[in-house]
Amino acid sequence: MKKIKAGIINVTGYAGVELARILWQHPDVELVSVTGRSAAGKKLGEVFPHLAVTGLTITAELEDHVDVVFSAMGHKVSAEVILPLYRKGVCVVDISADFRLKSPAQYPEWYSFDHPSPELLEKAVYGLPELHRKEIAKADLVANPGCYPTSAILALAPLVKHGLVETDLIVDSKSGVSGAGRTLTLPTHFAEQSDNVRAYSLSGHRHQPEIEQELALLDNSGRLQVTFVPHVVPLTRGIISTCYANIKPGKLTGGQEELDQVYQQFYRGEPFTRVVQEPPETKHTWGSNLCLVYPVLKPKTGKVVAIGVIDNLVKGAAGQAVQNMNIMFGFPETAGIDALPVYP
Repeated sequence: MKKIKAGIINVTGYAGVELARILWQHPDVELVSVTGRSAAGKKLGEVFPHLAVTGLTITAELEDHVDVVFSAMGHKVSAEVILPLYRKGVCVVDISADFRLKSPAQYPEWYSFDHPSPELLEKAVYGLPELHRKEIAKADLVANPGCYPTSAILALAPLVKHGLVETDLIVDSKSGVSGAGRTLTLPTHFAEQSDNVRAYSLSGHRHQPEIEQELALLDNSGRLQVTFVPHVVPLTRGIISTCYANIKPGKLTGGQEELDQVYQQFYRGEPFTRVVQEPPETKHTWGSNLCLVYPVLKPKTGKVVAIGVIDNLVKGAAGQAVQNMNIMFGFPETAGIDALPVYP
């Protein structure tokens, strides 16, 4: 089979460089162009020595014709950059938030800009394969999910889909520092973050409407509410989301065994989301495209606790983007992203 040509916009961020690492080894892809305006003219190996084998040069703009482009730009800028490419017929996987939300009114509220192409928000497919695989297969514009939402949605989806819990949900998430990006800031300075745990955006995090949007598609009540509290912990990679929900009266009378069956059935056949029998840890997913899910029934309190764990740079960003591309182009879904986690 002839390889498709791929390009990465903004290879110099953490998601972009992870994309380059994965795509270079992909059996069905030729990575032909990578951009990064601050490093334009440099060899990719000068900026990231572990990628010297690629021989690629970072350019200010995409230089080759590509079949698919991955945008790792920040919000607002990403839409502006990829729209001309999309209109030329290039398939796009956008890792920013610019096409995740379906309502144009939410962009000024959560991202402080008016969307430049609101007519495309309904056309774009939210790239969580476990929920939208059929739509992704027909898509030419995929909105790659956020890292926090990936872990939280996959932890809660079986409960919401089967109407087992009340609609007031709590998501407590903890992320490694790489989730803040590569730009230097005081809160991510080593002396500030080391030996420290910090909650942030308690008044409202941008990923909250994304979590609510996708879970609401599984819920028929129209009353779903999410309380989302993110934290930064002194790790390089990893997200663990611990989610809490109240059991509806008369539900889960079969106890933990019934709960396990619900989750096992929901994720049966999924190549990357696995229901595990012991509490998962962030190191269990390091460097892999896995999402590990662990549901626990708490009968004394009438609650379910559901844990979702991912590597925020792989299943939470670059790996899931490649998973989406595989589905879009009809490749084996695991192609290029079937590596086992790194340990220790």
